[in-house]
Amino acid sequence: MAVRPVVIWPDDRLRQPSVPIAQVDDSVRALYQDLVDSMYAENGLGIAALQLGDPRRMFIVEPKLAGRPETDPPVAFLNPELVEASEEQQDSEEGCLSFPEIYIKVKRPMRCKVRAMGLDGQPFEVEGERLLARCLLHELDHLTGKLLVDFVGPLKRQMIKKRLTRQKAADGDGDEAEA
Repeated sequence: MAVRPVVIWPDDRLRQPSVPIAQVDDSVRALYQDLVDSMYAENGLGIAALQLGDPRRMFIVEPKLAGRPETDPPVAFLNPELVEASEEQQDSEEGCLSFPEIYIKVKRPMRCKVRAMGLDGQPFEVEGERLLARCLLHELDHLTGKLLVDFVGPLKRQMIKKRLTRQKAADGDGDEAEA
């Protein structure tokens, strides 16, 4: 469909509540394709609908990361929910398409299980470990308005905000012209 501009923090749309998807229709399939096109254009591993300014409760994950063949399409998670998370933790740097060139050390569970509905309207579960668990939990956070900057203190948050605001000013109106 289209590569859409990724919403960059501190844009308030990243904090809006996500709304459940009642049924899989053409608009949901169009959103999925926009997510796919936008994620690949930005070289991401996953992306949530809120990152495109759409409040629907949906994210996608790159197929190879999700344990599927590289030739498969990205996995769609509609109305996802966390089923379980391990006590064992991992501590690693994390990036986000809504925080370009920003990496923050985040402690997350080593393993998790997520239940969601697929584009076919059927429920499914995915168990993730290490990077997949991190990605699933990161995207789930987006759907609740939790962001990378919520894992840092106020001083670092202010530094990140200043850097992204400067970057946005330097980019000017060019981003919108490219969209």
